[in-house]
Amino acid sequence: MTEVLLYVLGIVLFALGLLVSIAWHELGHLSTAKLFGIRVPQYMVGFGPTIWSKKRGETEYGIKAIPAGGYIRMIGMFPPGEDGKIEARSTSPWRSMIEDAREASYEELQPGDETRLFYTRKPWKRVIVMFAGPFMNLVLALGLFYGSMMTLGIEGQTTKVAGVQKCVIEQDDQREKCAPGDPVSPAFEAGLKEGDRIVAFNGTPVADWDTLSDRIRDTIGPATLTVERAGQRIDLHPTLVANKVLKKDEDGQVVRPAAYVDAGYLGFASKTEVAALSFGESTERMGDLLENGVHSVIALPGKIPGLWDATFGDGERAEDSPVGVVGAARITGELMTIEAPPSAILVMFMNLLVYFNVSLFLFNMLPLLPLDGGHIAGALWESVRRHTARIFKRPDPGPFDVARLMPAAYVVAGVFVCFTLLVLAADIVNPVKLT
Repeated sequence: MTEVLLYVLGIVLFALGLLVSIAWHELGHLSTAKLFGIRVPQYMVGFGPTIWSKKRGETEYGIKAIPAGGYIRMIGMFPPGEDGKIEARSTSPWRSMIEDAREASYEELQPGDETRLFYTRKPWKRVIVMFAGPFMNLVLALGLFYGSMMTLGIEGQTTKVAGVQKCVIEQDDQREKCAPGDPVSPAFEAGLKEGDRIVAFNGTPVADWDTLSDRIRDTIGPATLTVERAGQRIDLHPTLVANKVLKKDEDGQVVRPAAYVDAGYLGFASKTEVAALSFGESTERMGDLLENGVHSVIALPGKIPGLWDATFGDGERAEDSPVGVVGAARITGELMTIEAPPSAILVMFMNLLVYFNVSLFLFNMLPLLPLDGGHIAGALWESVRRHTARIFKRPDPGPFDVARLMPAAYVVAGVFVCFTLLVLAADIVNPVKLT
């Protein structure tokens, strides 16, 4: 019963984190729109039926039933048509899409709003308004990440010795105990003991496990280990041997599925400890996270076949498979039930919110309508056109009519909806699991 309650608590906490992230995103749009004098009739978190709302000033603030997004409604998102009219019907379905979008952006127009329309603002102001939403997600991600990394820290391998292997056993060997005839491990033979902390390798200081591990792997033959033991520094002189060990990638992470290489071998287990990171270490990790996020967005189309096979076929769900809101909620629920220190669970939960907000930032920056990046691209293109006309002393081409791109926006939205439904089905049928 307790495990069920913890699972439900994890889902509730993720839902709250999701709502805060969305509200924070829309607050970026709202605050900058009001700063530039654009009238905003609505600020809504969620979609579907409204479950709560309150009007303050000229803006209605509310929460809707489905916490899968949000929006603010700004007056005059698109300029009038070429005839200067806002509403002009057509039998063409594509033209109707354009006119419907244009009409919707003016449906709450009131007397005096003529000077408060979104499209009348300078392009750089419109860029700021549209960029402010994704930027707020990036700010939230940075705050959560630096806050958790520099205060609570993360669990990782250290240069402290947790145990010493008595003999040399290849890592692809399933044996846990030594057998007669196995050679003595270099660490055991040199006198390395549990509790020692290795501070230098061949006279060069080592402060972290990755550095020490690389030095060991690159060395076969005599070496000098400097260890701290009972407050004193002692030099040990092992002779490292070649052994089959797990392969690592360029980032120092073990390759999955497991692969093995021949490398230098010492023969000890490093102790894992929870330690806070410095600002520099946190920045490096955040940079890696953003870089991986960009690569993930680029690689997204290539993951669709595997996602389809895992949902409707007999394929396995890859660890790096795209995960939707339902999948993330399930992972959070599972996270709350694992046996780990509360601080470690809190860090992992905060990291899930970090990944979610980074994804919102990167995804919304794609230069496609109806995403924020599409409106940014439209404003930038208008600025280029107007500056080019000014340089060549041509007539001002006027505002770029983003509404003309609405047919393409509907196609993009349709693709996103189909992808979202596929991810939802995969999260239900064949979910990514934490353990």
